[in-house]
Amino acid sequence: MRPYDELITEAVEADVTGWGFGWLDGRATEERPPWRFASLLSHRLAAADSALDLDTGGGEVLAEALSHADERADPTPTRLVATETWAPNAVLARERLAPWGALVVSPDDGALPVADASFSLVTARHPVAPPWSEIHRVLRPGGAYLAQHVGPASVFELIELFLGPQPEARADRDPLVEAEQARAAGLDVVELRTARCRMELYDVGAVVWLLRKCVWWVPGFSVDRYADVLEELDARLRAGARTDGTTTTPFVAHSNRHLVEARRGA
Repeated sequence: MRPYDELITEAVEADVTGWGFGWLDGRATEERPPWRFASLLSHRLAAADSALDLDTGGGEVLAEALSHADERADPTPTRLVATETWAPNAVLARERLAPWGALVVSPDDGALPVADASFSLVTARHPVAPPWSEIHRVLRPGGAYLAQHVGPASVFELIELFLGPQPEARADRDPLVEAEQARAAGLDVVELRTARCRMELYDVGAVVWLLRKCVWWVPGFSVDRYADVLEELDARLRAGARTDGTTTTPFVAHSNRHLVEARRGA
């Protein structure tokens, strides 16, 4: 395993824009939910004439799903809109989604800047906070919301390593609560599935890069502020270091996900 300072410097200098995680190849692994969201999304997009993707990031997941539809020679929505509030990601999304003529917009007050009943499909992968009333408003009668949400206490093994116990935060993002919120907004929840996926982190640089990218996990994170925690974690990972740079003692966390499908009544 490379020296601590080298791993830290590399992670601090690496690009964290967009919503791709290719930088972690060979440094971390994460199981995926069994429903294969990108593939599922691809088939739903092929059946929709209009679609709105919420919190699209750099458009990575939406572009993957649209590419799969193209490979099958399936149609894609004639009207495609995506939302992204963080300006650097919005720039990436516009570039990445341009081949499909997507319009990328940036809501600034919580309201979706689109007309009532204007989409047959609304989608999201890891929305910040599902705006249920707005989703109901923009869906046509009979339209569907299909999304993969982050579940409760996701990656809390890592978060609590830095912040200590977070009992109140562990209760957030409960899928049953979200389902009730969707119903309260007038939607019918037709599917709700959950998955707990194992994550392994093999070096301290992977941890630093993730905390820089997912800034809400450890607010105010910096290498200097958490130097003691990072150095102790690095020592733990090195305890099982092999000559090929891998470790027999990765840091293990779990990402919790739920698949939600809801529909607006006719």
